[in-house]
Amino acid sequence: MPPFAGGPLLALPLLLLALPALGAVHFREQFLDGAKWQERWVFSQEKSNYGKFRLTAGSFYGDPEADKGLQTSENLKFYAISSRFNPFNNKGKPLVIQYTVKHEQKIDCGGGYVKIFPSNLNQKNMSGESQYYIMFGPDICGSDTKKVHVILNYKSKFYPNKKQIRCKVRSGTIFDNFLITDDEAYAEEFGDETWGETKYPEQKMSQKLMEEEKKRERAREEEERRRIEQVPKKAAPRKKQKRTLAAKKEEL
Repeated sequence: MPPFAGGPLLALPLLLLALPALGAVHFREQFLDGAKWQERWVFSQEKSNYGKFRLTAGSFYGDPEADKGLQTSENLKFYAISSRFNPFNNKGKPLVIQYTVKHEQKIDCGGGYVKIFPSNLNQKNMSGESQYYIMFGPDICGSDTKKVHVILNYKSKFYPNKKQIRCKVRSGTIFDNFLITDDEAYAEEFGDETWGETKYPEQKMSQKLMEEEKKRERAREEEERRRIEQVPKKAAPRKKQKRTLAAKKEEL
């Protein structure tokens, strides 16, 4: 997990755990140890032209260190990378999958979803054809495809969500929170609490950057207006008056 397509987008801290009472955390990635993330994550080599990831907090964030993640570095590329964790069984327990994807531009086509694979996955050969248990996250392409994938694989049969979930196309962070549980109220409360830690600081910084860009745009427009005003105006050429036929007759 996870494969990505499109870009650029930012995959921020990812969490996989089984509840109750915040019990076993099976996978947690926060990218807080610099370049060591490359020791845990494996780039797929199934295609020679996959794009490369880089570690950054992006151009706007809630915290410059805590919000670091893997950013796609090129447009119009497919991306595939995975990290391994120990097998587990969540029978009788809610399962939570959480991660965030930040779009720093309003994309036309790109996916930012994660997949949970079997433990025997060949990570270097991972592709879109690799078997998976869970697929979850946003997929955007043109005006027709703007949805959140939720697909479960049970006994080799795929079960997509029956009701389509539309995703918003905008810049900023999308918090993806997927819970397998019978308690809907608990799922909603859990998501609100965890997302709130990042949402508001990032929104504040994003708004500040937008305001600064508007100021720069107004300054550029004012400079252009002054430049136009300073250009010397050329005198309009005088038009020669044409004599009428009647005037010509009088002269004769």
